[in-house]
Amino acid sequence: MKRATSGPTEPTELPERLAPARPRDLPEPPGAALRRPVLSVTGDERRRRSDLVATEEPLEVRVVAEERGRRVKHSVAVTMRTPGHDRELAAGFLFTEGVVSGGDAIWKIAHCETGPAESAGNVVEVFLAPEVEFDPARFTRNVYTTSSCGVCGKTSLELLKVVCPAPPRGDFRVSAATLAALPAKLRDAQPVFERTGGLHASGLFSPEGELLLLREDVGRHNALDKVIGALLLEDRLPASDTLVLVSGRASYELVQKAVMAGIPALVAVGAPSSLAVTTAHELGMTLVGFLREASFNVYAGEE
Repeated sequence: MKRATSGPTEPTELPERLAPARPRDLPEPPGAALRRPVLSVTGDERRRRSDLVATEEPLEVRVVAEERGRRVKHSVAVTMRTPGHDRELAAGFLFTEGVVSGGDAIWKIAHCETGPAESAGNVVEVFLAPEVEFDPARFTRNVYTTSSCGVCGKTSLELLKVVCPAPPRGDFRVSAATLAALPAKLRDAQPVFERTGGLHASGLFSPEGELLLLREDVGRHNALDKVIGALLLEDRLPASDTLVLVSGRASYELVQKAVMAGIPALVAVGAPSSLAVTTAHELGMTLVGFLREASFNVYAGEE
């Protein structure tokens, strides 16, 4: 994330640094899990104990843009997420929705320090560079990541082609053995899922199967946005030399986000949707589903 050459002069916040992921050695984001009382039933036995559950809280994303010499705040989204890596989530969301074209468009990202106490830590403000224009009406028209938005598949694909910086291009091959080993590596590196069993994960891998980056969240889309946001803030997009593994199914929304980040291969533990397959074919992306230890289906990009 680079400082703008003009405009406000407050210090730019440094992004969270990106480091290679190591199984069983990843820090758990503060507040990612909470302990709650539970009645445990096993056959005829009942006992009361405490259990760790994944945290789910709302996050409001605001865009702060320069308009006629003054800063104007726009609330653009509220998502239910697991606290942690909020700046990455906000950056990744705005990038994959086409609001910002790169890290240079972002001047600063910070949690809002004003407002009611109950919203503390749950509002992130993304300050755009002074020269970056923001049209709230255009953003509203172009947000199409939710499955219930009512936009047809053909329209969604055309919108993606318009806002996508460039179709993903990878010049590597991945062996079947490498793919088969990915789910175990992802599970081994999920610190919060291991304790709660309640989170999705997105893992960024090298073609050789090395885990480069992992993010967890109650939302599948949020987990991938956090990965992409981390890459954006580190000026590592397009990520054409990587592939991404998601812990659930492969929806159109996840394909869209991977395409925007230039990631040429999306691998899912679960099933893909029809529009995900169509989009992958249209944009030359590799899409793998139903990945198990000994089997998987290649829906697009088998070459």
